[in-house]
Amino acid sequence: MAELGDACDPVGLVALSERFFAALLVDNYSPRTVSAWRYKLRPFLAWCHERGVQRPPEVTRELLERFKAWQHAYRDEDGKGLAVLSQVGRLIVIRAFFKWLARKNLILFNPASEVDYPKVGFRLPKVVFTPAEAEQVLALPDVQWPLGLRDRAILETLYSTGLRRMEVANLDLTDVDEGHGTVLVRRGKGDKDRVVPIGERAVAWVAKYLADARPFLVQDATTAALFVSKMGTRLTASALTKLAHRYVRAAELGKQAACHAFRHSMATAMLENGADIRFIQEMLGHAKLTSTQVYTRVSIAKLKAVHTATHPAATLARREGAGADAPPLAAEEVAEPGDAGGEASPAEREE
Repeated sequence: MAELGDACDPVGLVALSERFFAALLVDNYSPRTVSAWRYKLRPFLAWCHERGVQRPPEVTRELLERFKAWQHAYRDEDGKGLAVLSQVGRLIVIRAFFKWLARKNLILFNPASEVDYPKVGFRLPKVVFTPAEAEQVLALPDVQWPLGLRDRAILETLYSTGLRRMEVANLDLTDVDEGHGTVLVRRGKGDKDRVVPIGERAVAWVAKYLADARPFLVQDATTAALFVSKMGTRLTASALTKLAHRYVRAAELGKQAACHAFRHSMATAMLENGADIRFIQEMLGHAKLTSTQVYTRVSIAKLKAVHTATHPAATLARREGAGADAPPLAAEEVAEPGDAGGEASPAEREE
């Protein structure tokens, strides 16, 4: 692990960063967010230490631009660079850290205030299941056994609600309201609660899991977790990823995916079936509509239908008597009833 600097220097970057993270907790940031921010700031602290930069006043805008250029050019042992989103994530934490330092009068000015973020290109979800593909994955768990029944309930919940893997891992027994067909998501991304609908089929599988499988898995009757491991403890997010990936691979769809693919697939299917995008935004827990609008670019069924109905070359007809390899005719080239075999008039030929 790279050296970060002198943690005993009370006005050094390392010690002040720990004060910054403690302040975030006081301001009600979630421990998960603070842990992620600490991880993202470490490369910058190590980079500064390697260059003899130990205290905040030694950090200039020029130095930050150099760090920005360094992480853009960084390559690991396999020659792989750092994803643009990862670069931006580090810079966001650096800017927040120096903003806090300036607000606490620990530095005279904020050198990070005008450092621009790299441009993030538009990315579509890598994997989206068709409804048939999703059903194929859902049908794989062997529900004759407690773990298989649990896995079916988990996959059904992922597909029906579009919850993130951590949100599913954090579900408690009291969070699923079978009577109203809803799920309470407590402290989701952004530390926000929300209530989302869950389909009747998913509710039925969860109820069956609770009745026939969970009692055989839990060892402590006071365990609040909805989905538990074979040891009776709450399933972790990484365990859910491995579980979902295993079933997707077993389905032999030619796609590599895990929990998030069910989230993408749910949103895409709802959009194609006429759901308003703002309802999908609420279900997914997106703070900004722009995050949800990515699914309008994945869901092209309606766009395809409009294209077929309105574009003059979208529908094609074959020449009669031509071979199978003959190029088809565009719709406007096909003779209308009453035309002389579709032959153009002399005036039309001149045009």
